[in-house]
Amino acid sequence: MTQSRPTAPATSAPLAPAVQPQALPGRADLTGCPWHDVKAKLRDVGLRPTRQRMALGWILFAKGDRHVTAEMLYEEATRAKVPVSLATVYNTLHQFTEVGLLRQVAVDGSKAYFDTNNSEHHHFFIEDQNDLMDIPASDVVVGKAPIPPEGYEIARIDVVVRLRRKR
Repeated sequence: MTQSRPTAPATSAPLAPAVQPQALPGRADLTGCPWHDVKAKLRDVGLRPTRQRMALGWILFAKGDRHVTAEMLYEEATRAKVPVSLATVYNTLHQFTEVGLLRQVAVDGSKAYFDTNNSEHHHFFIEDQNDLMDIPASDVVVGKAPIPPEGYEIARIDVVVRLRRKR
């Protein structure tokens, strides 16, 4: 079954999802206008603020710190009438990760979450809910880190603590 996608309006105004979010946190010079703040955030890291990046960035960053999968973001974009393919969502998430706007958190081989919180922290993964929760870095003590192979350095250490309900 094929789904028809809405097309972008024939206007030069940027596409904006229908719900007005709160202003973006994390920058001292926020304008209070989420659309302009996303544009500044993209330009600050050297990404061109295309319509699709702007719309996806607006959906991602306007709700504060959170964890999303590509599928979750695609569903939010679809509900907000943003015409974007799942492949574009994946590409955008990876571009945002490469420039440091997001952190990718691998839960297992088939599931990756993208975290809008770039601070040093770790995660609880609640297995029966497929949900991530932040753990402050100060709450986790990592022992001796391994010595990386010649020519490499440790970029970061991620700890994911898997939770399940007691039986």
